[in-house]
Amino acid sequence: MAQPDTKKIFFENLSGAGKAIAVLTSGGDAQGMNAAVRAVVRMGLYVGAKVYFIHEGYQGMVDGGENIEEASWESVSSMLQVGGTVIGSARCKEFRNHEGRLKAAHNLVLQGITNLCVIGGDGSLTGANLFREEWSGLLTELVEQGLIEADAVQKYSALHIVGMVGSIDNDFCGTDMTIGTDSALHRIIEVVDAIMTTAQSHQRTFVLEVMGRHCGYLALVSALACGADWVLIPEMPPEDGWEDKMCKKLSATRSRGTRLNIIIVAEGAIDRHGTPITSGIVKDLVVKCLGFDTRVTILGHVQRGGTPSAFDRILASRMGVEAVLALLETTANTPACVVSLRGNQSVRLPLMECVQMTQEVQRAMDGKRFEEAVKLRGRSFENNLRTYKLLAHRKPESELPVSNFNVAVLNVGAPAAGMNAAVRSAVRVGISEGHKMFAVSDGFEGFYKGQIREVKWADVGGWTGQGGSLLGTKRTLPAKHVEKIAEQMRMNNINALLIVGGFEAFESLLQLYEARTTYEEFCIPMCMLPATISNNVPGTDLSIGADTALNAIVETCDRIKQSASGTKRRVFIIETMGGYCGYLASVGGLAAGADAAYIYEEPFDIKDLQANVEHLTEKMKTSIQRGLVLRNENCNENYTTDFIYQLYSEEGKGVFDSRKNVLGHMQQGGAPSPFDRNFGTKISAKAMQWVTKKLTETFRKGKGRVFANMEDSCCLLGMRRRALVFQPVVQLKDETDFVHRIPKEQWWLKLRPLMKILAKYKTSYDVSDSGQLEHVIRNRPKESDASVAM
Repeated sequence: MAQPDTKKIFFENLSGAGKAIAVLTSGGDAQGMNAAVRAVVRMGLYVGAKVYFIHEGYQGMVDGGENIEEASWESVSSMLQVGGTVIGSARCKEFRNHEGRLKAAHNLVLQGITNLCVIGGDGSLTGANLFREEWSGLLTELVEQGLIEADAVQKYSALHIVGMVGSIDNDFCGTDMTIGTDSALHRIIEVVDAIMTTAQSHQRTFVLEVMGRHCGYLALVSALACGADWVLIPEMPPEDGWEDKMCKKLSATRSRGTRLNIIIVAEGAIDRHGTPITSGIVKDLVVKCLGFDTRVTILGHVQRGGTPSAFDRILASRMGVEAVLALLETTANTPACVVSLRGNQSVRLPLMECVQMTQEVQRAMDGKRFEEAVKLRGRSFENNLRTYKLLAHRKPESELPVSNFNVAVLNVGAPAAGMNAAVRSAVRVGISEGHKMFAVSDGFEGFYKGQIREVKWADVGGWTGQGGSLLGTKRTLPAKHVEKIAEQMRMNNINALLIVGGFEAFESLLQLYEARTTYEEFCIPMCMLPATISNNVPGTDLSIGADTALNAIVETCDRIKQSASGTKRRVFIIETMGGYCGYLASVGGLAAGADAAYIYEEPFDIKDLQANVEHLTEKMKTSIQRGLVLRNENCNENYTTDFIYQLYSEEGKGVFDSRKNVLGHMQQGGAPSPFDRNFGTKISAKAMQWVTKKLTETFRKGKGRVFANMEDSCCLLGMRRRALVFQPVVQLKDETDFVHRIPKEQWWLKLRPLMKILAKYKTSYDVSDSGQLEHVIRNRPKESDASVAM
């Protein structure tokens, strides 16, 4: 299936010939920085520019000499999976002074560099902008001192700056996610999951301190992802008397049979008066008031370390390419910008607008205007905080609204990591809205057999971090059993349905909608949340479970490539799941640094296979030691994994040998990633609020029942570009290829040329969807809160 026709603007029109681009990492390191450096170098070389590393950040720029080194294609090989930054980062006091910046300008001019790509936090980017503003004055001084020729002022008249935000704290306004944040969340959640097992064994309380001196993002999102009992963050200090409230909450949790408590504290947590709240203070408080066996774990720099997650590799690769495009398009009048992510889209934002907004947050916190600080952090942060409060703190029965509505939740299709987080969120939000919540076991098969039970708040405790489907899930569609399902709905007085699942869930909802003409029991609000590792559901860019599967693929690819370390040249052929959808193969290939990814949506023939073998042969004759080729399981019925393996083995004789690996169901297993836990939690909460609204709108007092038969009462909640959108399922039929179970248009196909470029193929890259310069919006419209990146 070919990529849909669009008006294309190819970057071939944006030549980098004669330009010199330098890339540096500054400030604290973050996982994914190397992926960004790799993308800048390879994209820069691809468009014909000279690219330079500046080692040790601004210190290397000031010191010059060997610190400024020309980069080659091979010099960034095998760095995608490495944490930290291989070109080094250092704090530089000298660059803060005019004399230091003068030295830096001299060193850049000596190499002819007038384009800088800076990867760092707000301090690093502010310094870059000041350097840009002073540039012409610095060159004039260098001429006066006789250090450069007078014509150099004209030749190198403007310094162009593009920034990428590398910070695990996610403390930079204007972007949904900074490079390194997702990986830091992985480290935190790995520790929390491990601690939960020992805490449960001994009935202990654990106080975890995570990074975030001025920003509580890591603490808040990890609390949301693990279902922590209490969280303390600098943006929203607890009300006076929080000590008693927290202890009552912990005690109530234990009284319901829970054997452990988790409290997460940001290192910058304070009370309403600005007094620090440390993990030690919290521990002493719990021991004194409750006598619980309590332990403290301070994660420290573990959060900065380790391999970058799939999300960070993809984010950094996309941002690195976008940064080069921005530098190619910039003029003397273009303001310094940062390339950023909003929803699922690349955007360019004026650097100083972002910096000023970030500084405003700190001023609001210093002025104890905490509500304002939360709002300034952005709608994603605000939504995280609201959702956490909704799910973690149960209202007393007396304070709950009474709706008299019964809402059923079920899983349909194959298991996907994050399904349980979505069910937990639905149950707890539903109870908070005053509904009775019912769980259906084993999908529609369990439904028609009457496997329906009421679930309470405590029944879903600890579900967030569990993989698979605790409710049980089957692929059975409802059409054959629609009469029995209608009977069960009548018997249990079900007033609304929430279905969590993949393509089968989509087909099921269509069948139930069509059954409305025969059975009034289906004339109720029905909503579907996409949850499948294949990411093949129409109406959404992302599905719950796909991120966990991508991380499993990337982690396995890293290990497989490492197995060939120090041996002769080797190419690995790896088969991924996904049915006919090439998402896992394509995006997994981009994150793992694959040389090729074969998918159904992009037809290929024997000539393409031969060209790929020849391309790898050429690369293997240089210093490249390992090759990686991914194949979607249903990409072609004749060019099987075995066929491709045998072809590569035969044609590569004398240059490289080949190995094959079928990843299979390991892509479906394991604990959900932080992304999937939070994505599932948040879209499920939004879906339940929609259900409540629809129930209220469609309740007919005269008949004493709910009656909803309009298209907009049977919806799929999906993420489209920057927005979470409720879409009637009947309107999605035309967008769907039912034979191959995929959407007719898929956004990620635009990422495929990116993978090819970074693998040194000559191809066209459509930049019509590339980020355009926008402005930082203080209060974004409500519908734009995709919060895709948590």
